[in-house]
Formats: sequence, structure tokens, C-alpha cells
Amino acid sequence: MQKSLAMKAAAAVMLGSLALAGCTTTSDKPDSAAASASKRQSIDASVNATLSRLYSTVPGSRDLVSKARGVLVFPNVLQAGFIVGAQSGNGALRVGGSTVGYYNTSSLSVGLQAGAQSKAVVFLFMTQDALDSFRKSEGWSAGADASVAVVKVGANGAVDTNTATAPVEVLVLTNAGLMGDLSVNGTKVTKLHI
Repeated sequence: MQKSLAMKAAAAVMLGSLALAGCTTTSDKPDSAAASASKRQSIDASVNATLSRLYSTVPGSRDLVSKARGVLVFPNVLQAGFIVGAQSGNGALRVGGSTVGYYNTSSLSVGLQAGAQSKAVVFLFMTQDALDSFRKSEGWSAGADASVAVVKVGANGAVDTNTATAPVEVLVLTNAGLMGDLSVNGTKVTKLHI
């Protein structure tokens, strides 16, 4: 009973912290130039590390990413909850290998869940229309503003580029590798002004 109560309390604290973190990262107040530069540099370093990890652990991923018109990488999406869950993280959009903008992702979920985990989420805009639509939007929602397909991994552990035909594809990377059975519908993405 004590252990259950402690887990509930810990989950509530994590959820509250996540909610507060999400609020602070989307503030309308302009950051100082130095703070903004530091945030951009930190996000870019994390994006580089995430892409390197993806390429080294998932065969075929580099080829698929190279075919994308734009790559939106969220290196550290923290998910926490107890019955009601939330996830949030910052990332960068790269076009032609260069960062062209910084973004926040967030979503809420309801259902049986407890604890916290971190994952990397990589959206691949496979068509110019999908990329242009994303960049023109003030706020973008997976599933509502664009159909998003989870990239399938073949029996050999490699990305199946033959089935990656949607305008927007997504890869979700955990410490254990790619997640294949999930939905990103309802995930919100907003531009950061840093």
C-alpha cells in the first residue's frame, strides 16, 4: 500500500513537472540573445546525436532520411503520467542538412499508464507539399493536418523503404530501438521563437 501511494505521488510530481516544463518552453516572452543561442546550440547538438544513434542502430535509416524533403527531430521527448499522461520535448527542423527552425511537441493521453520514459521522435516529410504545409502552419497536429505513418522495420531489423510511402513518416527511437506499434495522431507541434 505504501509503495503504491509513493508511486502515485512520484507520478503526480513528474506529470506536474512535465506540464510546467511544457509551459515554460512555449512562452511568448522573448529570451535574451545569449539564452536563445544557448538553447539553439543545445537542441542542435541533441539532434546531431539522435541522428547519429538512429543511423548506427537502424539499418536503412540513413537512406530513408536522405530521401526526405525535411526532417523534424525531437531528441528527448519526455513522457510521464498516471492514468492521464503527457509528453513534451523540443527539437529542430532540418532541410538540406541545415536547421531552419525550432519546435516543441506535446500531447496528452488518457488510459492505463504509470511512470516516465524518454524517447526520440523523428518526423520525415517525404514530399515537398507535406513540408510546405507544415512550415506554413502556425500549429500542426499529426493526424489532423497530415496523415502520419510509422516506419516499418523488416524481419532483418532494417527500415523497410518499400512501405515508407506516406507524405509524412515517423520513427520513434527508445533505448531498446525503434518502436513500431504506436500512434502519433494528436501530437501537436508548435514553432519556438528562440
